[in-house]
Amino acid sequence: MRAARWTAVGWLFLAPFALVFVLFTAVPTVAALGFSLTDLRGSDLRHPFAVNFTGLENYVRLFQDDSFVRDILNTALFVAVGVPLTMAAGFALALALNSGIRRLRGTFRAVFFAPVVTNVVAVALIWRYAFNQNGTVNSVLSAVGLAGPNWLDDTHLAMPVVIALGVWRNFGTAMVLFLAGLQAIPRDVYEAAALDGAGRWRQLRHITLPMLMPTTLMVSVLLTVFYLQVFDEPYLLTDGGPLGSTESVALYTYHQFGSGELGVSSAASFVMLVLVALVSVVQFRLLRPRS
Repeated sequence: MRAARWTAVGWLFLAPFALVFVLFTAVPTVAALGFSLTDLRGSDLRHPFAVNFTGLENYVRLFQDDSFVRDILNTALFVAVGVPLTMAAGFALALALNSGIRRLRGTFRAVFFAPVVTNVVAVALIWRYAFNQNGTVNSVLSAVGLAGPNWLDDTHLAMPVVIALGVWRNFGTAMVLFLAGLQAIPRDVYEAAALDGAGRWRQLRHITLPMLMPTTLMVSVLLTVFYLQVFDEPYLLTDGGPLGSTESVALYTYHQFGSGELGVSSAASFVMLVLVALVSVVQFRLLRPRS
């Protein structure tokens, strides 16, 4: 009887979250899955039961669309470049804050974490101005005798700028997580290694990195999920241009939804979900701590 009472209390506390989850996550997810199997368009919303069941036709259509295949490659590039750069920047700053910087450590933490909480729209406007043809970056290049390109209108240069914004926005998150992991490593381990003659490099290689593996896994998965779903940066800087060179799968899904292709948009969102799940499984396999 007592156990049943505690179970009821537990479900009572869980009920608000469960209700919100069902209404705003589970039901829309199931509905979107159903939409992805139909030819639903924006014009059909007045008569939702008049749509036709098409099975996997939308998914086949996606992979026959050169734009969608290109956007998958663009998203893979976001992940392949953005995740290592963000992790490297966050790890380097965490090391500096953990051992190298003594004075004003709290101030530096706040400064480095500021991009994470800064309004992305305002930041994107600043970056668009900075990388404009007559912007700040080209003015600096001109001062040293170099002709600056039109960054955001160049199919080869727009992607690095978008990735740089993503790295700038997210390295603070990686820094905080790595710093927490570093501070959880016992100091006596380093002291014992120093007594055995291990220098800074050997301590980093044989103590810090192995003991930081759970944190590295978490940071890697979080950043990979972010870059697989990257939307704000390409949308605000280039809207996927020029010529689709910076369009991600998330932005493709948004454009399809905006054009009324609700079935195709839903199918694209589930393809993105599968990509996130597959990459996360691979990361857990590769980076999980070994006993």
